[in-house]
Amino acid sequence: MIRDVTLGQYYPGKSLVHRLDPRVKIVLLVACIVIIFCTFNYLSLALVTLFTVMCIASSGVPAKFYFKSLKVIITIVVITSVLNLFYGTGDPLWEWGILKITVNGINRAIFVTVRIVCLILISSCLTFTTSPTDLSDALERIMKPLNKIHFPVHEIAMMMSLALRFVPTLIEETDKIMQAQKARVADMESGNIFQRLKALIPILIPLFVSAFRRAYDLATAMECRCYKGGDGRTRMKIIHMSKLDVLAIITAALLICGVVLCNIFLTAVM
Repeated sequence: MIRDVTLGQYYPGKSLVHRLDPRVKIVLLVACIVIIFCTFNYLSLALVTLFTVMCIASSGVPAKFYFKSLKVIITIVVITSVLNLFYGTGDPLWEWGILKITVNGINRAIFVTVRIVCLILISSCLTFTTSPTDLSDALERIMKPLNKIHFPVHEIAMMMSLALRFVPTLIEETDKIMQAQKARVADMESGNIFQRLKALIPILIPLFVSAFRRAYDLATAMECRCYKGGDGRTRMKIIHMSKLDVLAIITAALLICGVVLCNIFLTAVM
C-alpha cells in the first residue's frame, strides 16, 4: 500500500498540461475544487466529470498512476458513500430497522463519490505534470503581493517545495524499512489493532531518525551554499503565460458558466 502513495510524484512529459504556466494550473485547480462542490444536479456533475477526463487525457500521464492515487483513498470513498446512502430524506425505497435507503440518499451517495474522485484526480493531475520547483516558484509568484505586509512568502514556498520533495523519499525509505523488518520475520499484518500498532514501532523509529538526518544534511548543505532567503535572489527560469494558458483559462471559464447556468435553470437533486 505504501508504494501506491503518489503525492509529490512528478511524471516528466511535454503534454498540453505540462506546458501550462504553473501559476495558471494552481489557480485553475482552486477554481475546479470550488466548482466541484457547487454541482447540485446531474448535468453540472457531468460537466465537471467531463472536464476532469479532458485534463487527464491531455496530461499524457498513464492511467495507472491515477488509479494508484485513487487506490489509497478508495476505502474512505466507499465508507463515505455508504454513510450518505442511508442519510437521505423522503419516502424509503428499502427499510430495515433504523436503516433506510431513499432516492435522496442515492443521489447524495453518487454526488459525494463523484466529487471526491474528481477532486483527487484533478489534484493528482497538477502534481503529476508540475515539478516541485515549478510549484514553489508559482506559489511564490502568486503570493508575492503579501510581501508588502512582511509575510514570509519565499520561506513558505521553499518549505512547501521541500515537503513535496521529501514525500517520495520518505515513502521509499518506509518501504525499505518494512521490507527489512519482514526479512527479520517481523509480523505486521496479524493480530488485533493494538498489536498492529505496536508492530509499527520498529518502522517509525528508524523512519524518524532517517528523516531528521536528511533534514539536518539538507540544512547544512543550504548553509554551505550561503542560503539566506529570497532577498536578492535571481531565477534561472522565468515563467511566461502563452496562448495555451489563455485557452485553458477560457475553457475553465466556460465550465464555470455551464455549472452556474445548470444550477440556475435546473432543479437541484440533493
